[in-house]
Amino acid sequence: MPKRKPRVDERRMSLGAHLVELRKRLVISGIAIVLGAIGGFIIAPQIWKALSAPINEIADSQNATINYTGITEAFDTNVQIAFLVGIVGTSPIWLYQIWAFVVPALLRKERRYALAFVGSAIPLFLAGATLGAVIFPRTVTLLLSFAPEDFSTFLTARYFLDFFIKLVLAVGVAFVLPVFLVLFNFVGLLSAAAILKGWRIAVLCIVIFTALATPSADILAMFMLAIPMIGLYYVAAGIAWLHDRGVAKRLASYETDTGGLIA
Repeated sequence: MPKRKPRVDERRMSLGAHLVELRKRLVISGIAIVLGAIGGFIIAPQIWKALSAPINEIADSQNATINYTGITEAFDTNVQIAFLVGIVGTSPIWLYQIWAFVVPALLRKERRYALAFVGSAIPLFLAGATLGAVIFPRTVTLLLSFAPEDFSTFLTARYFLDFFIKLVLAVGVAFVLPVFLVLFNFVGLLSAAAILKGWRIAVLCIVIFTALATPSADILAMFMLAIPMIGLYYVAAGIAWLHDRGVAKRLASYETDTGGLIA
């Protein structure tokens, strides 16, 4: 009787094969990011114009300007915007490449968890990043409003863009944190009861984060950021509760079937 041909995921890859596979995934990811960056470079002037709109609106009343401090800074700023667009815009592609490289080493159950994590983390990160971009103009306007009337604000283009990137990334990452709570619950490291028990600390941390990410005087922007984060925390707790309930039911059914003896 002929031997069954092993499936691809049953074969053990050598170190050289792993390196070849890694190189393949990196090349695909790199090409995707570069192509996305090329498209981002084309639209970089429009993006920069939108980002600098808050400064242009208050330029006369508050003497605020964005300045280039070097010969190459204007070009460097466009390149930075281009790669930001390339990395964010092609995130589904390079995240899939990471998934495709890691998945052969995972068990079937682990693959489901990892796929669910990636599938939920991407839209949540993009939603958080979008919200960060939405509150950015109000944040800039209110922060600059603290400057005295007889003072001028000179911002370098690099500092202004770095501030925008940090704000967007911080909010995007914050939106992904509830996914980690669910993941820890599914692997048995954190129960739904523990998540709900810590709601006071979680809400306090969220409020502190939103106060740092947005000016404390801008209550509207703070609530725009805090409310969805608190909602996501309770959604994570609800998913964890449903999972714990299902596990408890399966355990009770197993105990009934085995007469109360668990091997």
